[in-house]
Order: sequence, then C-alpha cells, then structure tokens
Amino acid sequence: MLIAAAVVLAFPVLATAQRDAASVIAKFKHKNPRIGRAFASAYGYAIFPTVGKGAVGIGGAHGSGEVFERGRRIGRSSLTQVTIGFQLGGQAYSEVVFFKDKTALDDFKRGNFELDAQASAIALTARASGDLAYNHGVAIVTMGKGGLMYEASVGGQKFSYHPLGRT
Repeated sequence: MLIAAAVVLAFPVLATAQRDAASVIAKFKHKNPRIGRAFASAYGYAIFPTVGKGAVGIGGAHGSGEVFERGRRIGRSSLTQVTIGFQLGGQAYSEVVFFKDKTALDDFKRGNFELDAQASAIALTARASGDLAYNHGVAIVTMGKGGLMYEASVGGQKFSYHPLGRT
C-alpha cells in the first residue's frame, strides 16, 4: 500500500522537476541574458532548482535536479555538500553545473562525481559575463533564492546521476 502511494505521488514530483528546471533556466536568463550563451554552447548541464543549505559550525546542503545533454533531458541528479569551518545560518539557491564537452558530461554520468573545495561557483549577477571559466570541463553558476549565511568554510560537493527510466 505504501509503495503504491509512493509511486502515485512520484509522478507529479517528476513533472514538477521538469517545470522547475525550465523555470530556473528562464530566471537565470532574465537575471543575465548573456548566460544564454552558456546554455547554448555547453555540451550539457545539470540544473538544481533549489539547494537548501544550513550550518552551525558543520554544514550541509542538498538538492535534486535534472541533467541535460544538448538541451534534451537525460536523467536526474542529487547534490550533497558537507562543509566545516566558521559558518552559521541557512540559505537556498539554484545551481547549474555546465559541462563543456562530452568527456566532462560522461565523467558526471559515471556517478559519484565530486567537486572539491578548489572548484568555485560563480554567483550570477546582472553584470556577470556570459563567458564561463571552465575548470576540468566543468563550470558552476549559482543564483541566491533567500536566506542569510555567514561562512568561512571548506568542503566539497558530491553528485549522483540516474538515467531516465531507471530508479
């Protein structure tokens, strides 16, 4: 009975995830129209509509998203982050991970993809350049949604990948 309820409830969640991804792309392009070049030129990207982050000394973040190859949705992903250092508060943000080429996307799709503390995200602003600085074929762009966080911490992000049609 519980399994059936979970399956029935999952369908609206999947439809919502697709709408959320399209909405995030539109919001990123509205905030900075030049980011459209990045979506057009990237081989693929993973969109995390909402990443929730909170910390009191030790922090964590999590979000679920969709993965696209050449503009076509090919799978789902989850993002998990653990940080340690001086940090307090909570925030929500959207994140897009751009893959410059097929090799970078294939690395991501193999699963257990990790970005270390050296990989830095670019906060999207109206003035930010549409040209991305890729590091090992990957570029990260974030856009704040709300919250307040004081942070001087070190950590990394870990991603999972699930192709469409698989659980």
